Order: sequence, then structure tokens, then C-alpha cells
Amino acid sequence: MYVIVDERPMVTDGYVASFAREGISSVGLLDSDFKGWLQTAREPDVDAVQGFLLGDCEQRPDLPELIQKRSRAPIIAMIETRCLTETLNLFTAGIDDVVRKPVHVREIMARTEAVWRRSHRGAIKEAAVDRTARLKVYFDGRDPDIDGEKIVLPRRERQILEFLVRNRGRRMTKEQVFNAVYGAFTSDVDESVVEGHISKLRKKLREKLSFDPIEVRRYLGYAFVS
Repeated sequence: MYVIVDERPMVTDGYVASFAREGISSVGLLDSDFKGWLQTAREPDVDAVQGFLLGDCEQRPDLPELIQKRSRAPIIAMIETRCLTETLNLFTAGIDDVVRKPVHVREIMARTEAVWRRSHRGAIKEAAVDRTARLKVYFDGRDPDIDGEKIVLPRRERQILEFLVRNRGRRMTKEQVFNAVYGAFTSDVDESVVEGHISKLRKKLREKLSFDPIEVRRYLGYAFVS
């Protein structure tokens, strides 16, 4: 799930629609609403955020510090025109990346993943020697592959795999997985669908890897393991 913050509803609505066309859940919030949500949101909702996009909002320089107190997700600022002073100030404030609008959401997804890779570089190097190194996940809308062979997955299964791999070793609850894939503000889909998606995903991975990389603990959740 992505969170887009901007003072103009037409901007947040536009990016929410663009993410939806890519099959990615997102929510647009006004600057004033975002602060309140961030301070009161439950941990499963915050953990579901893949990236924060900060557009035109008066308090943007103050938001990175608030976000980093609750989330590890990348923070990307969107600017209207190239301005060296503004860009440097944003990086100083704690922004992870700066892009100029208009920018395609697939580029935003790629930049977000690049930030995730840099911040988890040590874990990635360690993962290179484990049994799941044969599995390559791209995080940009492409299907994963094992031993160079593409595995075609339904969109939801692919997104669940990406979320679990990104949180390798951490046990994620069914609610956290649901929020990451369907969005924390979704109420028209039952959380039980997660169990069906993960069951099908585990079967496909087992057939290719000859072991199950997703550990399931009843009442505790799911973890991608070596």
C-alpha cells in the first residue's frame, strides 16, 4: 500500500487511480488528515505501507521525522519544477528520493524498491547464500522466477510474495498481509482471502523449490524463511 499526501485532492485522486490501474492499493490524504492518521494508526496499518509520497504540502519538511518514528518505508517527495535548493532541503529533512512530476507510478515503485534494497543491503547479501537464492523477486510488477524460469502468479499472490520477501524473517499477521495487498482502508473484502492466496502460493513454490519457504504459525502469522 502506498500513501500519497498532498493538499490538492485532484493530485491524490489521480495517483490513487494510477496505482489502481497497476493493481496496487493506495490511499490519498490531505496534509492535515495525514498527521492525525500517522499518530493514531494501528501498527498493522502502518506496517502495510510500502512507500510514502509527499507532494505539495506546507508541512512537508517536518513529515519525514514523524514518519520515521513509526515506519521503515521509503519516503519520496514529488516536486513541480527542478530546484536545487528545494531538493537539497528535502534530502536534509530526511526524504529518501526526489522526483519531478509528472512521474509514472511504475517509476515510483522502482525507486521505492531501490531505497528498500539499500536499507536492507546486509540482509540481501546474507540471503544470497540461502536456499531461497534461486528465487528472484522483482518488486516492480514482473512475475518472479526460479532458476531463471518465470513463474506466472496471479497479482495478489505475487504481491503477497513480495511483501513477505521484503519482510524476510519477520512474522507478519494475516491482517498485515491483507493491509499490504488490499489496503488498510478496504472493508469490502474479507481477510480470509489471504489464507487461500497463501495456500496456493506455497504449493507453487514447493513444487519449484522442493521445500516451503513460507512458514505458517497458527494465530501468529506468516514468515518468509531461508
